[in-house]
Amino acid sequence: MGSVRSDYTITFSRGEADNTTKGFAVAKAEAPGGREVDAERLAAVIKALSGRAPRIRRMKDGTIIIECGEEHLEGFARFAELASAIARWLEETSRRMRCRRRCLVC
Repeated sequence: MGSVRSDYTITFSRGEADNTTKGFAVAKAEAPGGREVDAERLAAVIKALSGRAPRIRRMKDGTIIIECGEEHLEGFARFAELASAIARWLEETSRRMRCRRRCLVC
C-alpha cells in the first residue's frame, strides 16, 4: 500500500459577534484521488489528533471545505509542538472573553 504525503493549512479565526473560534481548510483537487478523497483523508487526521471529526462542507462549485471549531483547537493543543502557539493565539484574539468550558488553553 502506498502512502500519500501532503501539507495542509487550517486557518483559524474568531467570530465578530460571538467570539467563536472557527477553522477552515480546503481539500485539494490535485491530491491523489481528488478533492473527495483528500477531504476524507484530512478529516481522518483531524479526528485522530483532536478526538472529534470535523464538519465537511461540499459547495455547489465543487469546493470541499473542512470546518473545525474550538474543540478541535483544544485537541491540537495537547501536542507540545502546537500548545504554546495555540495558547498565544487564543490570548491575542480573546477580546477579554473567557472560555465557558475551562479548557486547557484558555
